[in-house]
Amino acid sequence: MSQMPQQAAPAKCPSCAEPLESGDLFCGACGYDLSAVPAAPPDHPTLTMGAAGVGPSGVNWPPPEPESSETPAAPHLPTDLPGTDSGGTALPASPPPPHGSPAVPPPHGSPAAPAPQGTPPHGSPVSPASGVRFDRPPEPDEYPLQAPDPRVAASAAETAGAGGSAETTELPKVCVACRAGRVDDDGYCENCGHAQPRERDHMEQEAGPVAAVSDRGLRHHRNEDAFAVGHTTLPDGTPATLAVVCDGVSSATRPDEASMAASRAAVEALLAALEQGTHPQQALHDAIVTASQAVNALAEEPPSAREHTPHQNAPACTIVASIVASGLLVVGWVGDSRVYWVPVDRAAPPARLTEDDSWAAQMVAAGLMSEAEAYADERAHAITGWLGADAYELEPHTASFKPDRSGVVVVCTDGLWNYAETAEEMAEIVPADADARPLHAARVLVGHALDGGGHDNVTVALLPFPEPPQGAGSA
Repeated sequence: MSQMPQQAAPAKCPSCAEPLESGDLFCGACGYDLSAVPAAPPDHPTLTMGAAGVGPSGVNWPPPEPESSETPAAPHLPTDLPGTDSGGTALPASPPPPHGSPAVPPPHGSPAAPAPQGTPPHGSPVSPASGVRFDRPPEPDEYPLQAPDPRVAASAAETAGAGGSAETTELPKVCVACRAGRVDDDGYCENCGHAQPRERDHMEQEAGPVAAVSDRGLRHHRNEDAFAVGHTTLPDGTPATLAVVCDGVSSATRPDEASMAASRAAVEALLAALEQGTHPQQALHDAIVTASQAVNALAEEPPSAREHTPHQNAPACTIVASIVASGLLVVGWVGDSRVYWVPVDRAAPPARLTEDDSWAAQMVAAGLMSEAEAYADERAHAITGWLGADAYELEPHTASFKPDRSGVVVVCTDGLWNYAETAEEMAEIVPADADARPLHAARVLVGHALDGGGHDNVTVALLPFPEPPQGAGSA
């Protein structure tokens, strides 16, 4: 969830470069439609880096086949992730970009169907038929902060009688603000009246080697992010870890429910598919479709339920996920949440593994604006892809990589990457021991965003990528 910038005409026409005035919808010189957004580049969900197959685990996964006869172009990353091609030849690595330069993916493959006019700002989908955006009133810059996460007092065990039987008594919850008053059933202190923190204000979870942390941040009144992590065993006995992170679309109804429903549905689908031996890339594509269906189901409510909010959009969210299994690193996404690769050996280059579904990314991909110009525009974070009944078209993006060294996979919402946008900046804030202490590292990353201002909900999951068996990652 991000703040919703208002649409504004660019200073110059993207077509003829003639000066424009604020509020122009068409260029007075050439008639260019200033609300038009270039078509999003198509996804190549079978794109792989390194050798096809799955390494030494023995799982008989066939190599993914490209969707078309054309050879898909390699994804644009701040750096190329070292690996090998299907013939075992070492892949060349491009030098990293200058520190601090924003990474935006260029187009690859054939052009996709035109995107609808009226591109929604991040957290604000629009009706594809009318192009009308229904924004909520702008949120205030500051919200009263709630107290820290409470710690429920431990139950007291009292020994009764000579037989030594134990009787457990649950102590009443004590206010986290005044530390004196009792908390009533409505979540308020009976002494000072302070509202107690909600369950989703701060969440942490570990599942085997993967860990995730989510925080409400310092500016928003609720946490509309959600995550789900898990680990399982493949049919051949090798381990697999996975993480799903979702960011609720702020102007939609019940965005917190959308992100929670999507993350839970996706991780359940992934665990079931991997345990049956499904290729991770196919499993992730199918899981995103399942998550989309779960979000769509939230919109299936009686007409009376929307009488008081007839102009609001259906529940919606973005999604990003990653799987580490049998030497493969698989990522999938819809929206602008991201995945970063940070090697344990910091002398090796880090990389961003996803491409945003955003206005800025499409402007750069179409060659209409430079990266600096696009990301300086107030429409930069307007999303062009999301999960929800109001989505223009569901296009899950997936990609598969085969790193030749150990590292950490960072799966996060823009509440974090807004404070560390490039792969190099992200690598600088990831603790050196993140592969051994992922929960601690996730806390550190959330703390970095909060120290930077905490303008958005912050969610991050970390998946350690183990050292590949000798000879499996490089020729």
